[in-house]
Amino acid sequence: MFKKIKSILIGKAIKSTESEHQKFSVIWGLPILSSDAISSVSYASEEILMVLVPVIGMASYKPMMAIAAAIVCLLVILVFSYRQTIDCYPQGGGSYRVASENIGRIPGLVAAASLSTDYVLTVAVSTCAGTAAITSAFPELLPYRVGITLFLILVLTLGNLRGIRESSILFGVPTYLFVFSILAMIVTGIVRVLVLGQVPQNVPVPQQSIQDISVFLILRAFASGCTALTGVEAISDGVPNFKAPSQKNAKRVLVMLASLVFVIFIGVCYLASMYHVTPKSDITVVAQIATGVFGRDSMMFYLVQATTALILVMAANTAFADLPLLLSLLAKDGFVARSFATRGTRLSFSNGIMLLFILSSTLVIVFKADQHHLLPLYAVGVFLSFTLSQTGMFRRWITRKEGKWRHKAVINGCGAIVSAITCIVLSVTKFLLGAWVVLICIPALICLMLVIRRHYDKVRDNLVIEKSGNELIHKVPTENCIILPIQSVNKSFVKALNYAMTLGGKIEIYHVSTDQAATEKLINQYRQLKVDFPLVIEEAPYRNVNEMLIAHVDARLARLEPHQMLTVVLPQFIIPKSWHYLLHNQTSLRLKSALLKRRDVAVISVPYIINE
Repeated sequence: MFKKIKSILIGKAIKSTESEHQKFSVIWGLPILSSDAISSVSYASEEILMVLVPVIGMASYKPMMAIAAAIVCLLVILVFSYRQTIDCYPQGGGSYRVASENIGRIPGLVAAASLSTDYVLTVAVSTCAGTAAITSAFPELLPYRVGITLFLILVLTLGNLRGIRESSILFGVPTYLFVFSILAMIVTGIVRVLVLGQVPQNVPVPQQSIQDISVFLILRAFASGCTALTGVEAISDGVPNFKAPSQKNAKRVLVMLASLVFVIFIGVCYLASMYHVTPKSDITVVAQIATGVFGRDSMMFYLVQATTALILVMAANTAFADLPLLLSLLAKDGFVARSFATRGTRLSFSNGIMLLFILSSTLVIVFKADQHHLLPLYAVGVFLSFTLSQTGMFRRWITRKEGKWRHKAVINGCGAIVSAITCIVLSVTKFLLGAWVVLICIPALICLMLVIRRHYDKVRDNLVIEKSGNELIHKVPTENCIILPIQSVNKSFVKALNYAMTLGGKIEIYHVSTDQAATEKLINQYRQLKVDFPLVIEEAPYRNVNEMLIAHVDARLARLEPHQMLTVVLPQFIIPKSWHYLLHNQTSLRLKSALLKRRDVAVISVPYIINE
């Protein structure tokens, strides 16, 4: 039943040899890996206004455009920088790989932890923002925003579990629809005001809140607007997901992304200032602009809202595409569980996808699907990873001096400086608003990854064969010592005994007595089997059967010769219905768990299936 449901939800398994057919082309790579950066411009202008309007009122629009211009300049620097990263690291990995190879292990883990934190926040923020767009068009749905957001995350999870190719088609179309609808809104809004002379309706702003513009205020607004740049690194992380030539296709998508972000972000900011839009709790800035341009009841208004909601939800797909890939690289390096490096039936890293689903859903529930509460946690991790990536590239150029390294070092050096300044501004201005949570989570994740790596190193050191391995082979075979625990003489025990006899060696039948009458009955039944193996019986006055058996095993282990093993054969009956296990005490399972921790003990379970 489970397999049928799984096949319906995520599709049939795909062969490993078909992996190349599952990769992105430029057409589909753009919406999948760029949806985060493209969608964030829909709320970046709103975040700027939320900082400026309560302080300086109607004077907010001029500095907003200056801040938007500064953010676009930062975007250009990052694009040039990441083009060079794509050239040098076609295997992907982005900030983690660059920082690890050029700066060191700890900086690489800082980048990985920063990106991991931000990818989880990307899913939570994007889906919450998508829900906000839906409730802006249909306010009656506002009380159900948590449930709507969780449903959206579930749809994204199922779509990505189906594999890269199907998710690109499923999630790519809404991105293009958003681009076309938002561009239509920008062009129509500008033409109506500048060409047709339409006068936008002014939105009143409380004048009593107007204060002087300070440098700190501008920095806060700049930090809030930098959410428009989240997702830029996703393309360099996901280079292996592109069809050949993967590097060339990735760089094309990066340039296309920068062009779209520039046009849409500047266009939305310009319309917001032109139509005097102010942030409101029940309707987004984009919805207010669409109302001013097209009218509240027009088809285009609902198209803009629908596509905005879709693109905001699709933005989370960037995280679903990149975090599992990052986790697979960390798993190969031994910093997270090995299972994250395994591809699922549809060639996607399904374990990473499921982890992202669980963590992002938890955030949505905790923060009650309010993106404004989540946004202060956002972007700090991104710019920290930006900084480490650009610093790593700068160090690569000045140490290796490959090709035309000087101007490349200048580009990455400028990117590192600007990213570092932005990261500091974000951390300071958003610290008390919630950024402190991220600054605690990142070191905690690093410590966890180091603990995992230490565990894998210990396992490797214990298992590795230093030389040829010939010296570990026992030249003289040793006699096998076998213990067969018995509770009663039955078919399960007899089957285990028959198997123990095939092993060759000294067999000891061991019983722990807790009831004298039952033990006498057992002795009589055992004699009827007419076997020559000794029956060892020990009294358990405290009825601690398992402890007695384990103590007996330990005593036998102490008498073993060098290189000799002790085999414990455990009879175990198998019940067809799972709930029936509640009716049995499962002694053999508990014994097996305890005995497996002893170095020179081999534990063999002999199953006996109970028919119904």
